[in-house]
Formats: sequence, C-alpha cells, structure tokens
Amino acid sequence: MVFRLVLGCGTVCRQVTERLSEHDGDRLLAITDDESVVETLRDESVPARSADPADPDAIANVDPPDVIFVGSDRTDTNRAALEAARERFPEASIVAYLGGNATAADRDRFDALADAVVDPSSVMADRVLDGAASASAEAAIELREHLAGIDGRLAVLAHDNPDPDAIASAVALVAVAESVGVDADACYFGEISHQENRAMVNLLGLNLRNLDRDQPISEYAAFALVDHSRPGVNDQLPSDLHVDIVIDHHPPRGPVPGEFVDLRQGAGATSTVLTEYIERFDLDFDSAIATALLYGIRVDTNDFTREVSPADFRAASRLWPHVDTSLLRQIEQPSLEGDTLETIARAIKNRVQRESVAVASVGRISDRDALPQAADQLLAMEGVDTTLVFGFNDEMVYLSARSRAADVDLGETLRDAFDRIGSAGGHADMAGAQLEIGILGSADDEEEVESIVSVVEEVITNRFFEAIETRPGVPVGAYTQTSEWLFTQRGEPEDGESA
Repeated sequence: MVFRLVLGCGTVCRQVTERLSEHDGDRLLAITDDESVVETLRDESVPARSADPADPDAIANVDPPDVIFVGSDRTDTNRAALEAARERFPEASIVAYLGGNATAADRDRFDALADAVVDPSSVMADRVLDGAASASAEAAIELREHLAGIDGRLAVLAHDNPDPDAIASAVALVAVAESVGVDADACYFGEISHQENRAMVNLLGLNLRNLDRDQPISEYAAFALVDHSRPGVNDQLPSDLHVDIVIDHHPPRGPVPGEFVDLRQGAGATSTVLTEYIERFDLDFDSAIATALLYGIRVDTNDFTREVSPADFRAASRLWPHVDTSLLRQIEQPSLEGDTLETIARAIKNRVQRESVAVASVGRISDRDALPQAADQLLAMEGVDTTLVFGFNDEMVYLSARSRAADVDLGETLRDAFDRIGSAGGHADMAGAQLEIGILGSADDEEEVESIVSVVEEVITNRFFEAIETRPGVPVGAYTQTSEWLFTQRGEPEDGESA
C-alpha cells in the first residue's frame, strides 16, 4: 500500500487529488488551509485536514508518506511546505508545483529539495498537451492571416447580456486584433445587469460598446463572434450577416458560418481559448484582461469543478502572475441589490417541490440576472438537487435551471420541455430558456394578464417536471395545444446557460 500526502490543494492540485483518490487500496491524505476544499474533498470521500500546509506542525504527527505532492497555487506557500516536508520526511519522493510567481531563487530551491518540479511555464507543459498545442499553434497562424486580411474596423460581438466569459473573450480578441494593426471594438446588445458582471467591467475599466438593435452596423467592415457561434441567435445581428471569425466553446446547434471558426468544445470556457491566442501571438498580458480572462474561466467552470479540461488549468496558471488579485476579490464579492434579494425570497416562498426537484415562479422581474442567483440559492436547500426558476419581463419568460444530480442533463431536459415553444439549451448542470408569450400583449386588463400568467406558470412547471420524469430524450407531449396557443414566437436562451 502506497501512502500519498498532498500539501496544499490549489487549482492544479484538485485534479491530481481526484486522480490519486482513484487508486484502490492506497492511502491518501490532503492538508490545506482552505476549509471549503476540505469539505468538498471529504464529501468525495477523500481524507482531508484543515491546516496550513506550510506549517511544520501540520505534518508533525503524520506517518511517513511514500510520495508527497506540494500543490498550493502560491509559490511562497509551496516553498515553505516543501522545506518542511523535506526536513520531516527525508526519504519521501516529493513532487512540487512551482506556482505562478517563482523567482530564480525559488526555482533553485525547488530543484534542490524536490524530486520533480511541475513548472507551469516550462516546455514540459507544452509537451504534456502536445497534440492540443500543435492544433492551437496552427489555429493562431490561421487567425493571424484572417485578421491581416481585414480592411476596416472589426466588431467583436459577445452574446446578448454578456457573462464574464463572453466579456473577457471579446476584449481579449480586440487586443489580439489590434496587435496586428486591426482597429476593433468589443460590442454587445442588451444589458450587463448582473452585479458581478458590472463590477468586472467597471473595476477593470474594460472598454465595451453597447449596441442598439436599430443602430446601423455598416461602419464595421468585419464581424467576429465570441462565446456564441451564430448571428441572430442570442445576439441581435441579422441572421444572414457575413461573419469573419467565430471563437466559442459551446457545441453548435446548427450550421456555423464564418471564414475562421474555432469551436473548442473540450475547453471549459472561451476565455481559455483566448488565453492561448494571446500566448501564441506572443503578447504581454495586460493585467485587466488577464484578470477578466481568469474570472471568465472560473465562472464558466464553476471554479474548476464543472466541465473543466487540462487546458483550463494551464490557462489559469499562465494568467495568474498577471492577475490583480485585490480587484478580483472585489469583483467576486459585490453587494446584492434589493431587487435580487426579493427575487431570491420569492423563489424560496413560491417553490413547488417534487422529491429532489424544485420549481419556482418569481412573477414579474426587472433583472433577469437575478434568476440564476435564485436557482443557485434553491439548489443550496437541503434535499434539493435540481432547480428551475422563471420570471416574466414584458412578453418574455426567462428560465434558469441548475442541477447537481448525476442522472440529469439540464441542457437536454430544457430542450425536451421547451424547444417546441421557445428556445432552450445549456450544459448538463446549468441551462436556460426564453419563451415569448405572444398573447400577453393583447390582454385588456391586469386581471386578464394575471390569469394568463397563472396558466403559463402551470404549463412551465408541469412541462419541466414531465421532462425530468421522462428523461433521457423522451419527447414531452403534455400541454402542447395550450403551449402553442400561449407561446407564439421564439426567443433565444441566456448564454452561459445555452449552447
């Protein structure tokens, strides 16, 4: 039996720990000062202790391990942990992660004490991902050629009401375009209403242009789409628009136009792809853009726990030395506005629960970004593993769903339930939909409106429950006539929750 000791558990180390825990019969212990990580590991049946991995007292009473992995995100923490571990366990084999802020002295110390050093900036990292690296190098050459051929100004379009991944990807592609002499604007339609998203834009001083649907776009000679892949689908561009560049990580739900198309469905975020392009174009990482890209990756991968890939870890490691951590903390902890708190409260109060599935209508909403926050809050309730929260704005119904159930694919579930009466899509654990209520605008008085809303609430709730109960892939047939009468036009799904 092999005893493996993990000291510190940062972004890279989490995946290593999960792999180590799969060795049946072997012994594993993780020591980290992040209590949330300790709880997560224990939930996954991985033995873990809450302690400072750099404190010699933390390992004073630990049995001698065969292998030690030092894996905090911080170079100084890893160096101190490495020194303590080598002194306490001189016979153990030690693999140490260098971290993102290593000096020459740090590198010398790691080389002297560790049997193997994992360096995020070394050539070895490229070798590990050799196939992907070669593909990304070829894509960078092709992207440079397409950018160089643009004669005029480039519009880089995020999807409507953009999330952090879309915002970061747009400003990063603008920087890449400008590096080859192409003038470009990061653009979007709709609103940036989520508190964290607004904080990201304002605190980092990101330059974005908010387009109006009626505003002519003829001033642009070329168009790029990031974090979505089809014009007119989750943006307000003409559906027949000639698209020059498409960079996305969502699986497409139809033909993808574009002279240059890079769809990295294996990546957890489009920001990961743009990080690679900045590297391939040999550009310096601007602190604001690096911070935005890292935040985009963290949000789309739910802090490296959802649909994450080795490329996401590598991108995060590359970005970390250039990130403004103080601003990142401010972005991640904005104050909740009153309307958002009220929406969350209504979701909790109005929820309809069947076994572990909870559905809630929050009625009229002014901020659609409050819906995913409400869905997250319901998911945190005891006995709930799948949630759907929806609300009404003008003649639209917006839906946001979350799940941690292993046997639920929310993207497919929402498509089964609502694609015939609206537009839906997303990931297995996070999805959304938009439905247009054509009849609502013709209602004569408030009483009639409330009656229609009540019927719509019942239709949405029952269709979702039926889609959950008949998974996987069984078409939903109930309420079809009522649905087709109420929902007469197709909307588009919320991105970050859509394909």
